[in-house]
Amino acid sequence: MDTADLSPHISRRFNEDLDRVRNQVLAMGGFVEQQLAKSVTALVEGDSSLGEAVAHDDFHVNNMEVSIDEECSRILATRAPAASDLRLIVAIIKAITDLERMGDECEKIGYIASRLAAQERPVDKYREVKHLGRVVQDLVHDALDAFARMDAEAALRVARRDRLVDEEYEAIQRQSITFMMEDPRSIRRVLDVMWVVRALERIGDHAKNICEYVIYMVHGKDIRHIRIEDVERALKDGNGP
Repeated sequence: MDTADLSPHISRRFNEDLDRVRNQVLAMGGFVEQQLAKSVTALVEGDSSLGEAVAHDDFHVNNMEVSIDEECSRILATRAPAASDLRLIVAIIKAITDLERMGDECEKIGYIASRLAAQERPVDKYREVKHLGRVVQDLVHDALDAFARMDAEAALRVARRDRLVDEEYEAIQRQSITFMMEDPRSIRRVLDVMWVVRALERIGDHAKNICEYVIYMVHGKDIRHIRIEDVERALKDGNGP
């Protein structure tokens, strides 16, 4: 048997495996983005049917996670990846867990949006929630874009923006408490809104996690418990995080 071309052939098949699973992650991320956009729209526009559809479609996210996880297990067992390839697989396994949890939060928002649709919308028509939703959607999109391009610098910029989500979340929480104190009749509705903004804040955290996995893929360093400022300073000095 002529083995001269065997190694390039195996390498090509391995690269195809990696490209396929990366594309599956991005497809999963794209679907989660759609779920997020629809769930916020359902709340703001009082669309009960759309909210229910988002909640019912969460099983697609779960199925994607299982499928990608099985593919990663197969690659680990048959290809025995090392170095950057191994980091990629590990990062993918972690990323799909965060995407699945984002899907769970979208499901939660969908159910709440469906319930609130039966009630009269406030005068502001959930303006603050709509804005926070847009900020979080941009965060998720840019995190996935950094993941697709393996762009560590872009990932750091996106991770830093999670603070804006936290600040808006806290502001809406304070405002909601004021509303409930002024009008006890609004307590049930405002509590539901607080659950929605909490879900959006959690989605922002998961997007930040994905950015951290990009840093891990590129630099081979776990930055989960390192301040963003310290990571940025180390990268600027060329030392890596």
